[in-house]
This record gives sequence, structure tokens and C-alpha cells, in this order.
Amino acid sequence: MRGSTLLLIVVAFVGLIVAVAASMLHNGLSARARPSAMEEMLARNVSHLAIPFSGRNISNPLPTSEENLKDARLHFADHCAICHANDGSGDALFGRGLYPKPPDLRKPGTQNRSDGELFWIIENGVRFTGMPSFASHGMSDDSWKLVLFIRHLPHLTAEERIAMSRYNPKSPEDREEENEEDEFLNGTTPQKSGTPKSRP
Repeated sequence: MRGSTLLLIVVAFVGLIVAVAASMLHNGLSARARPSAMEEMLARNVSHLAIPFSGRNISNPLPTSEENLKDARLHFADHCAICHANDGSGDALFGRGLYPKPPDLRKPGTQNRSDGELFWIIENGVRFTGMPSFASHGMSDDSWKLVLFIRHLPHLTAEERIAMSRYNPKSPEDREEENEEDEFLNGTTPQKSGTPKSRP
């Protein structure tokens, strides 16, 4: 009986290696590939086991106030939306290029996690993914506010999304274009870079 169990474990392990090797041979190491259903299932279970039990049961100490949600919205737009998108869908410039792709934060896979699990992921990151650790001394309130915002994502309004876009990271070209638009709207002629200013 013991030998049969050991043989079954060895066969399952070899099967797993063969499946991973077949996936790599088919897709190479491309980040454009979509993880198989088996990879997604394994990643979900491993990520759940990776979070310490003591961390899973922690409740959010911050209230769901308008001020906390606003702070979190702006923080998310500036730090998180580049991968997760303003609406939490993961359909963003960097998010589309990651492997595995960022989860849709509005769906049950994220929303069914406890506050403690979400906080732990934000603070500690997730190995072998694009999710970095954001833990820093004295900044845990920001992470708890983000937990509040993640809970709010399924109910995010179009107005909130538009307001967030003003806080998304911008390239120098985007900033220059915004300045030109502002100058035009304010009735002044935009000053092109490299063009000398005329003297009065």
C-alpha cells in the first residue's frame, strides 16, 4: 500500500513536469502566453498557502470613509493602475505584458479574499509575478486604504475613473501636451520647446 502511494506521487510529479515542459515548448518563455487552467489553479492554491494564517484573519482598522476612499483612489491611480488599470481590470499597458496577467480585482477571485490577505499581498508582493512588495515603515495605512478601494472597485463610477486618469503617471510628451492644452484653454499661446520667446 505504501509503495503504491509513493508510486502515485512520483507519477503525479512527473506528469506535472511533463505538462509544464509541454507548455514551455509550445509557448516558449513568452510573457504573451496565457497560463493554462492547471497553472491558474496551482497559482491560486499556492498563493493562498503562502499567506501566513495569522495574516489572513486581520480586519481592516480603517473605516470606509469618503476621505479614505479618495486617498486610496489617488494612490491607486499613481502607483497601481499602470498594471491593474484604473478600474482594476488588469487591462493596462504593463498589465497586458505581464505573465501571469494581473487578476481582475473586481472579480470573486480577489473580492472573496479576506482584508488580511489583500493587505498581506500589497505589503509583501507575490513571488514569480509582477506584483512587488510595497511595505515600508509607517506606510501601512496606505495599504489598508487600498484594501478599502479594492472592495469599492466593483462599484467604481465613470466620474471616479475619469478623475483618477489625471493622477496616472505621464510621459514628458503627455505632460507637454497637457500644458499646451491648459495654455490654450487659458487664452495664452503655447510656447513650443526650442522656440525663443519674443521680446516685448
